[in-house]
Amino acid sequence: MAKNELLEKGVNRIEWAKTHMKVLGKIRERMVKEKVFEGLKVGMALHTEAKTAVLALAIQEAGAKVRLTSCNPLSTDDSVALALNKEYGLETYAKKGQTNKEYYDSLNKVLDLSPDYVIDDGADLIFLLHTKRKELLRKVKGANEETTTGIMRLRSMAQDGALKFPVMSVNDAYMKYLFDNRYGTGQSTMDGIMTSTNLTIAGKDFVIAGYGWCGRGIAMRAKGMGADVTICEVDPIRAIEAKLDGFAVMPMSEAAKRADFIVSATGCKDVVTARDLQVMKDGCVLANSGHFDNEVSKKALESMSKKHRKVRESVEEYQLKNGRKVYLLADGRLVNLAAGQGHPVEIMDMSFAIQALCLEYLEFSAQVLEPDVYDVPDHLDELVAKLKLETMGVKIDKLSKDQQSYVRSWKEGT
Repeated sequence: MAKNELLEKGVNRIEWAKTHMKVLGKIRERMVKEKVFEGLKVGMALHTEAKTAVLALAIQEAGAKVRLTSCNPLSTDDSVALALNKEYGLETYAKKGQTNKEYYDSLNKVLDLSPDYVIDDGADLIFLLHTKRKELLRKVKGANEETTTGIMRLRSMAQDGALKFPVMSVNDAYMKYLFDNRYGTGQSTMDGIMTSTNLTIAGKDFVIAGYGWCGRGIAMRAKGMGADVTICEVDPIRAIEAKLDGFAVMPMSEAAKRADFIVSATGCKDVVTARDLQVMKDGCVLANSGHFDNEVSKKALESMSKKHRKVRESVEEYQLKNGRKVYLLADGRLVNLAAGQGHPVEIMDMSFAIQALCLEYLEFSAQVLEPDVYDVPDHLDELVAKLKLETMGVKIDKLSKDQQSYVRSWKEGT
């Protein structure tokens, strides 16, 4: 695609997303008017596509100097990255298909800004600050973290006393995980799988590793499309939930024998291993919706294969030594972004509204917060929920004064 066409495509995608991100739009209007980020420097490592561009531009328009890169080597929309640089004047260091070196070079270019705040997804930017870029730590007032995997890393850092500034757990906000993790991941994962394979979902054995909010969303969508869904879990409570939700539950070593599709969404490594690959039937499709590319063991795939080749865009065929073939999507990386379009615009509208509000909250509160991982305040969740209902044209009931008094009282009983 010619550069001018790519630029036009990127601009169109950003403007389309902006039009449909009405909650963030309302927040942006106020923030721009008040210039709430005037004079600040903000470094961002998020999946660099249209919805992220709308958030980054909102922060820039509200007065901040912003630099952006991707949080995954395969999740950049090159048209959006080009448009941000050329049309909107927002420094962006990202491209689809980066090498590991290019990926970390981009993270370092963002940190070269010497940011006051960072917005991260997966905690690679924050980790880099605490290891190879420690000279910048004194300047950083705080951070937001977008996803489950990043929060897991950051809570471990905080527990070990290694975290040096406060971090807002955007991922754990109700208006993020109830919708982004469930409805966003569910729809976008199916989009990535169907776009890359063009295979039927209905009637297939669909195995999902992990029944957290992401796994639930994928299971919901797969079931809705007619698949026979099996859940693999290590958490007994979530396993019971999956069973009572109507899904088969079994270990991966058993589920792999019957699977047409296996999707991992756990945030842990080595979810699909050599033992599982050995028993898979011919033609099984492997995909990952967790943040890092270590949930499906690529090392095992390579050691057990006679050869492998690319058979479709984002589809690698591995011919195993036992004669069977299995297919890995998007190099084992986030299938919803590496092979699809990512979460729906209206879903990310809520998540990124939380991001913008948490950045504002940090600017007012970071000086009194100790280095730790903090939940998003309830009033910010409630504000985003009310704005979302408003943009949807939905009205709800309100408690009367008598009802408010009743629910606060302990004196009334039977």
